[in-house]
Amino acid sequence: MTAPDEKPQEKPQEKPLLRVVKGTPDDHELAALTAVIAGLASAAPVEEAPKRRSEWANPARRVRRPLRHGPGAWRASGFPG
Repeated sequence: MTAPDEKPQEKPQEKPLLRVVKGTPDDHELAALTAVIAGLASAAPVEEAPKRRSEWANPARRVRRPLRHGPGAWRASGFPG
């Protein structure tokens, strides 16, 4: 029994998954559409490709050989060796 001032709890109304706005789809068409939408909703999110690190931030740049001094140094700075 409930007290006179208490109201029985009402169930919240559920929203329909789909609403037909135009046309008259049959049961098979609605079932197919529902399956597609449910599949898309449960699909795993697409992972983003890892971002490329800037070559300026490459830690290997910190441990490179020192630059040569003297004639032709500009040429040696661009070629490994």
